[in-house]
Amino acid sequence: MVNSVVLMGRLTSDPELKTTNGGVSVTSFAIAVDRNFQRQGEERQTDFINIVAWRQSAEFISRYFRKGSMIAIEGSIQTRKYVDKNNQNRTAFEVVVDRASFCGSKSESGGGAPRLDAPPAQAASYSSAESGDFEEIQGDDDLPF
Repeated sequence: MVNSVVLMGRLTSDPELKTTNGGVSVTSFAIAVDRNFQRQGEERQTDFINIVAWRQSAEFISRYFRKGSMIAIEGSIQTRKYVDKNNQNRTAFEVVVDRASFCGSKSESGGGAPRLDAPPAQAASYSSAESGDFEEIQGDDDLPF
């Protein structure tokens, strides 16, 4: 069986990072995805799709994406049943994120700048490397590709 989804759209709101009682990071948000088909003389239709991200994906998304940011998502569809406030049985459909990626230009996505309320990411510095820090690989028999 296959349950695989690939979507590209714009966030409809800022993702808010939450933590479960067990300490697991989670965020949920919706993205707006334009439909491919447009009837002549009508406006293009848009679907609003609910997304849930867990752990590192949730932290990544909440740090680097904001309302209006273009995002590419790979994941799977998940359903859950619940009873609403009027005691009616309901079913929710969500896409659970396996991978999230930037797409669009840097200016469209805010340049990928971290949110001010997010903890700073640790970055590696390669500016102090010298040519003696590297060695030439003689054979490529052991390379995995």
